[in-house]
Amino acid sequence: MTAVMITSMLVVANVMGAGMAYPQAARIVRWRSTSGVSGVWAGVSLSMNLWWLVYGSAEELWGLIPVSVVAAALYGVIIVGYVRAIGRSSLAGVLIGVFVLGMVPLPFLLMGGWRLAGLAIGLCYGMQLVPAVVAACRSTDLGGLAPTTWIMAWIEAVIWLVYGSVVVADPALLAGGASGAVLAAVILARLVVTGHRPFQVVRPSWTTT
Repeated sequence: MTAVMITSMLVVANVMGAGMAYPQAARIVRWRSTSGVSGVWAGVSLSMNLWWLVYGSAEELWGLIPVSVVAAALYGVIIVGYVRAIGRSSLAGVLIGVFVLGMVPLPFLLMGGWRLAGLAIGLCYGMQLVPAVVAACRSTDLGGLAPTTWIMAWIEAVIWLVYGSVVVADPALLAGGASGAVLAAVILARLVVTGHRPFQVVRPSWTTT
C-alpha cells in the first residue's frame, strides 16, 4: 500500500469521523424527529470525542484536535435537539451516556497514564455504537435516524479496520474498526428491513395528517 493511498485513507476516515454526526444533527433540528435515536449514544459519543480532544492535546497529536472539536460540537447539537424534542425525561439517557459509559477510559488513565487511556478510548468505539444499535433494533419507527450518518460511520470503521490490520498492526484500531463496521452495518440493515428510504421526504413530527 503506497503512502498516497494511506494518506488518502486517513483523510477520508477523519472527514467521516468528524462529519458523520452532521446528518443526524440536521435531521433532528429540522424535523424534531427522534424516532430510533438513542440519547445514550449521543451522550457517550460526546464524551468520547472530548476524550479524543484531551488525549490529542496531552500526547501532542494535533491532527486529532480539529476532528474532535467538530464532532463534539455536532453531538452537542444532537443532544440539545433530542432533549427539546422529547423533554427533560430524555436527560437521564443522555447523562448515562456522558457520565457512565463515557467515563470508561478514566480508570485506565489513572492506572497507566495517557498511553493506556488512548488504547481504552480506541477500544470504546464499539461500545459507543451499542446504544444506537439497541435503540434501532427496539424501535419499529426509524424516521428519526439519518441513514447518511450510519453510512459514513461504516466507511470510517472499515478504513480504520484496514489501517489497523494492514498498515500499523494496531490492536485498538483493529478492534474498534471491526466492531464499528459490524454495528453500523446492523443499523443500516435495520433501516432496510423497516423499509426506510434515505431520500424520502420526512414530514415534521408536529404536523397533523
